[in-house]
Amino acid sequence: MDKRYVLAIDQGTTSSRAIIFDKKGKIRSVAQKEFRQIFPDDGWVEHDAMEIWKTQVGVIAEAISACGAEGIDIAAIGITNQRETTVVWDRTSGKPVYNAIVWQDRRTSDYCDHLKKEGWTEKIRNKTGLIPDSYFSGTKIRWILNNVEGAREKAGRGELAFGTIDSWLIWNLTRGKVHVTDVSNASRTMLFNINTMEWDQDLLELMEIPRNMLPEVRSSSELYGKTCTKILADELPIAGIAGDQQAALFGQMCMEPGMLKNTYGTGSFIMFNTGEKPIFSKNKLLTTVGWEINGKVTYALEGSIFIAGAVVQWLRDGLGLIKSSEDIEKLALTVKDNGGVYLVPAFAGLGAPHWDQRARGAIFGLTRGTEAGHIARAALEGIALQVNDVIKAMEADSGIDIKELRVDGGATVNDTLMQFQSDILGIPLIRPAILETTALGAAYLAGLAVGFWKDVDDIRNQWVTDKRFEPAMDQDQVNKITLKWDKAISKSKGWIENGS
Repeated sequence: MDKRYVLAIDQGTTSSRAIIFDKKGKIRSVAQKEFRQIFPDDGWVEHDAMEIWKTQVGVIAEAISACGAEGIDIAAIGITNQRETTVVWDRTSGKPVYNAIVWQDRRTSDYCDHLKKEGWTEKIRNKTGLIPDSYFSGTKIRWILNNVEGAREKAGRGELAFGTIDSWLIWNLTRGKVHVTDVSNASRTMLFNINTMEWDQDLLELMEIPRNMLPEVRSSSELYGKTCTKILADELPIAGIAGDQQAALFGQMCMEPGMLKNTYGTGSFIMFNTGEKPIFSKNKLLTTVGWEINGKVTYALEGSIFIAGAVVQWLRDGLGLIKSSEDIEKLALTVKDNGGVYLVPAFAGLGAPHWDQRARGAIFGLTRGTEAGHIARAALEGIALQVNDVIKAMEADSGIDIKELRVDGGATVNDTLMQFQSDILGIPLIRPAILETTALGAAYLAGLAVGFWKDVDDIRNQWVTDKRFEPAMDQDQVNKITLKWDKAISKSKGWIENGS
């Protein structure tokens, strides 16, 4: 029987999702379930890895059932995941020794500052394309080994395994038979040499991490193993892996050097295809692996913004200004402009191109005339202004004038945000018909590996534009806004000193 579908597992920062795609790249069903966000201390963010697994199991079954399919109809499984989030588990019991430490977590900031003072910044950048920052997995592994009783001794005996979320899910889907990751996720650990495409022994020794904990690194599109779990009656091939932003770049069909996309999710992540050779940034961007297919590695420049859609969640849950995230646009449109209000959402420090772990969120320009609508508009504009900072740095690094930006993620349904983004950048924004480009990228990688799709040309034409946003704001107004934004950013930096 011909296989009809590909299953994409999209394990994100706030929810677990499963999406079924057909051969035309169309969505046949979606299932999603949120899970807890755990905040044990200031700047600490954790997830329960077992809860992630259980919610992911539930949505897989729900998505397959919702489209009337059975396991036998699924050609392959592709996995995309929140990157950098770190799980360490016992190889025998399969249980985590500690909660998953999330990419947003800042507990290892002091250690990263220590690495910088010891002169490791350029060494780490030259090997990994990254900078010493608590964002990445390596220092999180080290923290678990140093702070969980008995963990370092167990690791020394080969009893513990580390994985980013892709590895954790595959371990569970195969009942511990397969411990792998792909090059895109490995490149986000601060332990992987993107020149040799291997785990770097110098960095493992620096952070005191036993190599035996680490997964085998494979390409982004190949057969890793088959499921061996009661949730699926059939053994299904797991054949695609990519970190969420790399998967979105692939799903957006940004296949040629110079093409880029931005995903507006919990954070905002701009990724720029640089081709077969890495470009090492002079403007504090990250150099990362995009994907590897058939032995060919594609590299990318990335600007990682920690807080984007999360600022809307904060307005909803923290301040109670809106009842649902969808209400943000309506509230922002109750005022004609931001009223001089600027919101810097540095709740977890600042990412690219500033990289200030000690920055904190701030609202500037408040007066007695400030309304909730001004704060809502400032929140949306803060997302777009962060993106502008990154894209200007990308142009400087690459020497390429960027002609358009392809966009995806939940916030792209907000036309007000998209228009403002186009205005500030001064280039068109292209929103695709299918916004689930992250999951679609994972599906494509898996489908290509098993022959569900013949080759990239077979899928390239499936990408279709939904809406195009053209810049319309006067340049003098753009300059005034960005000047004020630069001032606000500068005042939010270095707010935390000596951990307090």
